[in-house]
Amino acid sequence: MKTHKKVLLSLIVLLLANISPNKVSAQDVSGNISISGAFALYPITVKWAEEFKKTHPKVKIDIQAGGAGKGITDVLSKVTDIGLVSRELNPAEFKKGAFAIAVTKDAVIPTISASSPFLAELYKRGVKKEAFNNIFITGKYKTWNTLGLKSSAPIHVYTRSDAAGAAETWASYFGKKQEDLQGVAVFGDPGLAQAVKRDPSGIGFNNIVYIYDAKSNKATNGIVPVPIDLNNNGKLDANENFYGDIDKLIAAIVAGKYPSPPARNLYFVTTGKPKNPAVKAFIKYILTDGQKFVSEAGYIKLSSEKLKKELGKVK
Repeated sequence: MKTHKKVLLSLIVLLLANISPNKVSAQDVSGNISISGAFALYPITVKWAEEFKKTHPKVKIDIQAGGAGKGITDVLSKVTDIGLVSRELNPAEFKKGAFAIAVTKDAVIPTISASSPFLAELYKRGVKKEAFNNIFITGKYKTWNTLGLKSSAPIHVYTRSDAAGAAETWASYFGKKQEDLQGVAVFGDPGLAQAVKRDPSGIGFNNIVYIYDAKSNKATNGIVPVPIDLNNNGKLDANENFYGDIDKLIAAIVAGKYPSPPARNLYFVTTGKPKNPAVKAFIKYILTDGQKFVSEAGYIKLSSEKLKKELGKVK
């Protein structure tokens, strides 16, 4: 009899909990969320917003891509609720109230045009980190024969004109800042990809999602990765050639074969710990159910331990 009473009491407690006026369902969450920032996070954030609104129809989300610099400026000046930031935050930004939540991971990849006459040779040799440094930082390498190729054609270097997490991350690979990068400055990741695509003698860098096609997993957007000669032996070994499709590249990043930086975490940034119920619900969704869209969108899942830690920040 006692057992039956305990079961009955438990059922009553559960019933009362479910009809409690304090319980807020997804249908009840409402409000507007404004977001701006990194091109690197823009595609997956659009996908997350579309899926989130299916279960939270009273929440409106506006997303603008403009670079990580715009994202951090907008959120710290309270122009937007969330800034998309594709680089590590600096102490000054934390001092101003930046509250960073890692949501996924990707990498910045050096790129050339798919029509480059140097493509085949570069995939035999790879390019050493020092050579990239002499192209993008010192400017010492100005022609393709400085890489050991049989061509005195000039190397046309492209970089970003906007304050960009991709540029900051690529520069940090050499221990430098974005302003130290050489090259013709182009706005936005799509713009930089187009500039490199149109110039067979050009070289630049892009986020993964602007190189590979999400459906085919191949680099079919007119630009291709420039392989890094990781062990500096003057040739691209089989275990260094993981650029054939996005799955192989992501596996290499997860395994730590591709260096970090230029691999990096991507962040949602708020001013202080988020209090807006709609913003909190959106971020919680991203760190839980929303993670199932990460891989198919061309990004890298954070570890379960990391996701748990980030989720704890918004509870």
